[in-house]
Amino acid sequence: MQERATSQIAVGNALVVDDHPLFCDALTLTLRSIASFSEIHTAGTLEQALEAVTGDPKIEMIILDLNLPDVNGLDGLIRLRNATPKAAIVIASSMSDNRMISRALQAGANGFVPKQAQRAVFQMAYDTVKAGQSFVPEGYIDPNGQNGEGGNQEDALQRLSTLTNQQARILNLICEGKLNKQIAYDLSIAETTVKAHVTAIMRKLGVHSRTQAVLIAQEANFNRVLPTLE
Repeated sequence: MQERATSQIAVGNALVVDDHPLFCDALTLTLRSIASFSEIHTAGTLEQALEAVTGDPKIEMIILDLNLPDVNGLDGLIRLRNATPKAAIVIASSMSDNRMISRALQAGANGFVPKQAQRAVFQMAYDTVKAGQSFVPEGYIDPNGQNGEGGNQEDALQRLSTLTNQQARILNLICEGKLNKQIAYDLSIAETTVKAHVTAIMRKLGVHSRTQAVLIAQEANFNRVLPTLE
């Protein structure tokens, strides 16, 4: 009873990031029931989420759905973590495979809650993260060390986490097969600026070609961390 009473003290602002309005509303109501946030923002895309954390430095808690329309794989989490290093980020996703949970934690998440979880689980997640610890759902088994892929994926996430938000956007466009001229047009920047960013991206990722950079990015893609369905 004492812990629940403590968590109801006003604790700043929160942000819910989910592109499904019903889930967004449900998560907002859940947050209001587990803690007395002064204000709860909502966003349906990563870009909206980045705008929210830029405009409100009081955001202390973020509930994030990984599957957003404007990001691919875990790069959305990485970019949001870079934009707000002090806020607690809890993933709320229907994709709760052990490997997905592990990669999300490595990419900077403070906790992971399956979307189908009951409100009490979100309460436990909030209390755990508020206490400075990572939260994982019951039954989670850390897959690291089971095979050689874990080390490669962890290394890829560590390298990607060093990219700035603009560099992450450019890498995502490179993964779509776009040339520097097309990227410059899409982002409304000079082609020389794109070239400078590409050079910086390859240096940070420790590669010598765009193809190698794409391979590094693919290590963090959903398809590389979800179980194979056969």
